[in-house]
Amino acid sequence: MNYEALSKISYGLYIVSSGNADSGTGYIANTVFQITSTPAQFVVSCNKDNYTGDLIKKHNAFSVSVLEKDTPAEIFKVFGYKSGKDFEKFKHVDIKHGKTGVPIVLTSTVAYLEFTLEQAIDMGTHIMFVGKMIDAEILDDNKNPITYDYYRNEKNGSSPK
Repeated sequence: MNYEALSKISYGLYIVSSGNADSGTGYIANTVFQITSTPAQFVVSCNKDNYTGDLIKKHNAFSVSVLEKDTPAEIFKVFGYKSGKDFEKFKHVDIKHGKTGVPIVLTSTVAYLEFTLEQAIDMGTHIMFVGKMIDAEILDDNKNPITYDYYRNEKNGSSPK
């Protein structure tokens, strides 16, 4: 089986965040998709070992920041390779707190979405979080979102095993 075929599926890159005004964290995700339109519900996937997943369950809310094509490598290093248990990720970016109180990353963000948690589904190594969208905003309509293909092939980015 050629697992490289999976790289031909189109993915975006996002920061999924949760927490409150006192503390929070986020991670880089490529699995964010809409599953219903009325109400607007989305799914994000999170590795069970990821600290952000614990905060999503604790606060019953999360945000998704849609990253722009020119997102600096430092953003991917902070949100993709460091644990929020040991490192304060939000001191490196601009954030605001949404209607639910969750942090929303604004740095290098084209748009953001905010959700209340509707359901968490155990998928073995990952948890699939279903969220009902309660807010959304376009921050910069002149910038394009980054895709995972662009990140891998143009920015020479990769993800750890």
